[in-house]
Amino acid sequence: MSTDDVSRRRFMRTAGGAAAAAGAATAATGTAAANEEPDWPSEAEGNLGTYEDARGEDAVTVMVGADDDGLAFDPTLLWVDEGTEITWEWTGQGGAHNVETVDGPAELQSETVDEEGFTYEYETSEDDAGITHYYCAPHDAVGMHAGLAVGDDIDTVDVGDDAAGAVFVPQGARALGIATFIAMVSTLGLAFVFMKYGGTMTQE
Repeated sequence: MSTDDVSRRRFMRTAGGAAAAAGAATAATGTAAANEEPDWPSEAEGNLGTYEDARGEDAVTVMVGADDDGLAFDPTLLWVDEGTEITWEWTGQGGAHNVETVDGPAELQSETVDEEGFTYEYETSEDDAGITHYYCAPHDAVGMHAGLAVGDDIDTVDVGDDAAGAVFVPQGARALGIATFIAMVSTLGLAFVFMKYGGTMTQE
């Protein structure tokens, strides 16, 4: 057997093992991150609605008057970056609604209207960092509450595998995934070059 054949096989075993380990590390990181969610106020979670991690998005829309009876925000729980433009858009269902802060750093205060297509816009800033609990004042009694998380420096909780519709990968995990992908492609590229242009010295 030629020495370059032995070297190639050893190289491929090493490269393959490194790539597999890197892929496993990325998968493990993504899974762990996806199980964490902001520590929402209990009233904000409520019994209706959805959760969305929209970090990395420049603009997000929240429907006002969602669900079958028009008495929910969708998404109900929203996580964004500082500087994100949020637009609350009225569906025209469920009567007159508004967007109003209950507790937290973001100062949300819209008109109370029932007009379909009406919008209320708010751009988050560093002053809004943290978790804000807001609601529709006319429908407080029926639990039309919601939560807004801004920035990365907030309290989170492990929600296990029961996060309702929460499929997300925070920025740190995304960056690690990209770096791992580049490393894997580079390793395979070097393997190809080594196999094609490796030495030709043979063993006596």
